Amino acid sequence: MANPILYRRRIIPEECILLKDDVILSCDEEHIITSWNALHPKKDLHHGMSCYFLKEGFKISKFCHEDDSLLYWYCDIVDYNYNSSDNSLIVTDLLADVIIYPDGFVKVVDLDELVTALESRSISLDTLKSSLMQLNKLLNLIYSNQFDTLKAYIES
Repeated sequence: MANPILYRRRIIPEECILLKDDVILSCDEEHIITSWNALHPKKDLHHGMSCYFLKEGFKISKFCHEDDSLLYWYCDIVDYNYNSSDNSLIVTDLLADVIIYPDGFVKVVDLDELVTALESRSISLDTLKSSLMQLNKLLNLIYSNQFDTLKAYIES
């Protein structure tokens, strides 16, 4: 796959945004590595880098302060839909996220949004199951001290 046009699709709130300012640093059949500036800059979040793990169903992002120091690692559980006709990749956020702080503290967030999305029929039961299985796989990597193998794609 040549460098695709990237889109971020959210379920809550429902939106699909062209990531026109993201810079693809490398791309192959298993990973896409990007650098980016925050779409909606916050007091602390300024820019970062992400690695899309296309076969695993997650995206690992390094969120940085303006001085390039680590704010935290943000891990999205996602689904990917590639369209070869226009070389586009829609990355759908499957709501469950994991934040890893510089001190190593791990926080799982937004699980309530999975229930809200299921109840409103914004996602199917199969999508909910997939999201939870991918979250489980990611947490197993984190808790078995293998997160360094994931963040190495960004830090190398």
